[in-house]
Amino acid sequence: MSVSKRINSFRRNLMRGLTRGIGQSNHLPAGTPGQSIVIQRVLICRPNHRLGNLLLITPLIQEVTATFPGCRIDLLVKGGVAPTIFQGYENIERIISLPKKPFKELLRYLRVWISLKRTRYDLVINVVKGSSSGRLATKFSNAAYKIFGDETTIDPALTGHQHIARYPVYQLRNHLSAWGIPTRPGDAPSLDLRLSAAEQADGETQLHQLTGNDRKTISLYTYATGDKCYSSDWWTTFYDRLKTEFPHYNIIEVLPIENISMLSFRAPTFYSKDIRAIAAFIAATSIFVGADSGIMHLATASHAPTVGLFSITDPEAYQPYGHNSLGIDTRHADLGECMRIIRGILEQA
Repeated sequence: MSVSKRINSFRRNLMRGLTRGIGQSNHLPAGTPGQSIVIQRVLICRPNHRLGNLLLITPLIQEVTATFPGCRIDLLVKGGVAPTIFQGYENIERIISLPKKPFKELLRYLRVWISLKRTRYDLVINVVKGSSSGRLATKFSNAAYKIFGDETTIDPALTGHQHIARYPVYQLRNHLSAWGIPTRPGDAPSLDLRLSAAEQADGETQLHQLTGNDRKTISLYTYATGDKCYSSDWWTTFYDRLKTEFPHYNIIEVLPIENISMLSFRAPTFYSKDIRAIAAFIAATSIFVGADSGIMHLATASHAPTVGLFSITDPEAYQPYGHNSLGIDTRHADLGECMRIIRGILEQA
């Protein structure tokens, strides 16, 4: 591990330790006499800049919106990608972005905290309990009801209760029930980028222009960060097997912003710096296959059937779900099993 990574790891662990005991979610007996709870303005705290982590809060946004029709939602995030991700959510009123490096932009950083104090919210939700900035923002915010992300007992019978996108939804339902507010049953919503009809049509056009035919298409994403990235040899073997198993399908590689191909550009490629254009292109394909990454979550949010490949991270926490999607732990599944799963999904399309 590099010196900078060790410093960042130490800083994160220190801040988590200092903020672990900050704040406690409201706990009210169900149906408290005389207690009338009206939720019209909500703040959701996920101070993170990564594509995947921001997409993973779309189920919670949908849940809040469905539970409190007409409510307005503010988001506390980091970085500049959030407006692009959430542009399809009409009830998101304000996106508040913390600077990635607060000590280099101290005035902007302080203005965010002042803004949180001046705005009156009915409900504030910190999505990830281990987020020191999220816990501080929840504590500092001006709201009657706060969920700090404390660990709550989630019914293990609930579908995917360990999943990082589903857990906040189930946790919200637990708190609302304790406050005497009716909750929605069933599974948590799936990730959703809310592509427009025009965006989807553009994606289909891009796909047809690239393939030049009307055959169904398998889209691959061979890149991932750190240890999550499979080797070039692994992907070459996977790609060759795909071509053998599915000779009547187009196979297209979606490239990362770094323009890196673990297949050495052997397959036709699609490249764009526009997140929503990438999602629309993937949505036009029959299936997406890629390692655990932000683009994997983007594929899920585009509603494409998605197969996530996991070798390091926990599939139970991060695997794609909804729209006939799933995760494969390649530490326990061989290439033949991967092909059987992909075939099963394609046959249902």
